[in-house]
Amino acid sequence: MTFKTADLFDDSGDRVRVCDPIFRDFGGHARFCGPIATVKCFEDNSLVKAVLGEPGEGRVLVVDAGGSLRCAMLGDLIAASAVEHGWRGVLLFGCVRDTVELAGMALGVKALAANPRKSEKRGEGQRDIPVSFAGVCFRPGDHIYCDEDGILVSVEALEV
Repeated sequence: MTFKTADLFDDSGDRVRVCDPIFRDFGGHARFCGPIATVKCFEDNSLVKAVLGEPGEGRVLVVDAGGSLRCAMLGDLIAASAVEHGWRGVLLFGCVRDTVELAGMALGVKALAANPRKSEKRGEGQRDIPVSFAGVCFRPGDHIYCDEDGILVSVEALEV
C-alpha cells in the first residue's frame, strides 16, 4: 500500500474523520485500509474470534472492547485465522497479546496496549452496528485508512 494518511487528509479535508492518537501498532503491517466491519464486546472475545474466522474480503474489523486494559481480545491464534481468511487488519479499542507473533503476521493491528491475560468466553457481543471511540463513529461499510501517522475514516472509499 502506498497511501499516507497525511496526504489523504490534505486531499479530503472535511470528508474524513480522524481518530484520537491513542493506538499502538502491533501487526506486521503498519499501513492498511479497507471497508469496515464492526464488533462491540467487553472482555469477551468470542465474537471477535467468530468474525475473524469468516471471509474478510479485504475488510478491517473495528472492535469496541470498551477500552478495557484488563485482558487481551486478540492473540496469535485469532490473528492467524484473520490472515488465513483475508482480513486486512484489526483496530481494537482494547488490548492484544502474543505481540511478537502479531508483529510477524501479514495483518495490520492497532490496539491500546498489550496484556497477557486472556478474555472470557461467554458468547456475548454485537456485530455490524455503529461503534464510537477515539473521537470517531465507525459504521459498517465506511472505509478506514491506517498508517504510522494515524487513522482516518471516510464514508466513501478514497483514492489511494
